[in-house]
Amino acid sequence: MNLTSKARTWGVVALSAVLIAASWAVPNEVVANALMIAAAVVAGYRIAVSAVQALRIKMVSIDLLVVVAAIGALFLHNYWESAAVTFLFALGKALEKATMNRTRQALSDLVEAAPETATVLRDGEPETVELWGLVPGDTVLVRNGEQIPVDGKVISGMGGVDEATITGESVPAEKTEGDGVYAGTWLRSGVLRVEATGIGADSTLAKIIHRVEDAQDDKARTQTFLEKFSQYYTPGVMLASLLVGLFTRNVELALTLLVIACPGALVISIPVSIVAGIGRSARDGVLIKGGEYLETAAKVDALVVDKTGTLTTGRPVLTDVVVLDADYTENEILEVAASAETASEHPLAEAIIAGARQRGVATTVVDQAEPVTGQGIRAQVGGREVTVGSAALLAQPPSTDLTELNEQGKTAMYVGIDGSAVGIVAVADTARPEAAAAIRSLHDKGVRVIMATGDARPVAESIARQLGVDEVHAQLMPEDKQTIVTDLQSRGYTVAMLGDGVNDTPALAQSDIGVAMGAAGSPAAIETADIALMADRLTRLPYALGLARRTVRTMRLNISIALATVALLVAGVIAGGVTMAIGMLVHEASVLVVIGIAMLLLRPTLKEVGVATPTAPHRKDTAQPLHS
Repeated sequence: MNLTSKARTWGVVALSAVLIAASWAVPNEVVANALMIAAAVVAGYRIAVSAVQALRIKMVSIDLLVVVAAIGALFLHNYWESAAVTFLFALGKALEKATMNRTRQALSDLVEAAPETATVLRDGEPETVELWGLVPGDTVLVRNGEQIPVDGKVISGMGGVDEATITGESVPAEKTEGDGVYAGTWLRSGVLRVEATGIGADSTLAKIIHRVEDAQDDKARTQTFLEKFSQYYTPGVMLASLLVGLFTRNVELALTLLVIACPGALVISIPVSIVAGIGRSARDGVLIKGGEYLETAAKVDALVVDKTGTLTTGRPVLTDVVVLDADYTENEILEVAASAETASEHPLAEAIIAGARQRGVATTVVDQAEPVTGQGIRAQVGGREVTVGSAALLAQPPSTDLTELNEQGKTAMYVGIDGSAVGIVAVADTARPEAAAAIRSLHDKGVRVIMATGDARPVAESIARQLGVDEVHAQLMPEDKQTIVTDLQSRGYTVAMLGDGVNDTPALAQSDIGVAMGAAGSPAAIETADIALMADRLTRLPYALGLARRTVRTMRLNISIALATVALLVAGVIAGGVTMAIGMLVHEASVLVVIGIAMLLLRPTLKEVGVATPTAPHRKDTAQPLHS
């Protein structure tokens, strides 16, 4: 509601209230009645316009019930009843609009977060320009305390960036050269030079705003049903009131029934809950596609999840160094292994080299190296032949096998010197620090967690044991994951699928709810996922499902309150004692109660568990054979 519309809406309510108060204060009955009629006209004019507009599209609206009741009261010389009905209805509409704007605050906050200017480096000199003056490839300078105006990549500098507007993260993310940043976020420390890649409508923030706009306007199945119901209910109320008037010869009773049977609270109960729920989740970095998906998410009781990059970090790390020859220490074995792996481009080689660096073990330059497909690498290090890989690279069979380490889900490799095994190094893709807590939270919500991965079974089962996964399916093709989802659905489960959106596409399409994690770096995921978790946080999934359930419970409670209010008022009218003005007052009070309950959804409830600090962006690698 813009300021002009807001002023007009509340101005009508205020003027009507003043006229009613003046009527009570004036002793002259004729003048008092005239003031009451004026109050009814002032408050009822816009209601009547709305009713006529609805009739033009062949819709009998609630506004028409109020207008008919108010005009009927005037003909019965019940001027106070007419003024009260129109004033209370106008007041309720004004409060309803104000509250809906309040529930849409998350969207307003996102829009206000959009920057308008940027400091761009032109010929090495900083220049402030309007955002539309930028083009992809421009170098943008961002200083401490400034807002980042574009999506881009850090090309120099270091700093802590508050990404709460995008991911909902409360802890600033450390950014260095090569890291991505997003428009609308804030640099809290340091100075960054950023190469612009997404500007204005092409930025992640703009895509989020567009997504939340669509989601808040999207209707839940319950809302669609109630709107269809009201199309028949409202004309039914008018017909019933007419019949009551004809049979009882009591026009005032008929008009009172017309007023108190208004389904206002019933109609508003669903949209206000959906807007509040989706708005709250957007603030916390969870984008839900719309009301229909929110309702479905509330029923999810099975989650099919990929392993690599979702339950795990997606980055293999060194886990074990085992000594097989007493003449060597762990660090000496790691030194020759890491030195040999410097000649390899395999992801597992990176893990061994990084592990050596973390332990303070220096590497030496290899004299020459020869990758052996499917087996490992052979290299000359300091005049000795060093091999890292399978037993096939060794001249003498090793005394220890790799079974125990492999059963733990680790990829183990022999380290050989001059044909003899001197040690073993093992690497593994480790579980996310928050994964176990997230799965416990899902279990608390009655959700069964099924791992579906293309990785080897020992690797998958090891991670599953660590995290408490209910069921494991390994060595799968993409179509196998779809089969698992279909089987769960045939057994009565409502299935969510959490995957990377590439090799998991068939399963994501088959699932009832498709979930993307770490979507801030993926514009496609923001647009296509039913639920997009902007932060790279597994704990956001149980939060999203919990919020969906809270929202649906709120919708059901509000529907119950609305129906109970109408039933009690009808009983009160039949029993006597409920007048038209009292009926409208109670009716509008029920609308406010329904809105108030929905607004409770706006309270922050996100609690991060199992996470100490934000995780770094991960690369989701698929499992590869050793040195293939």
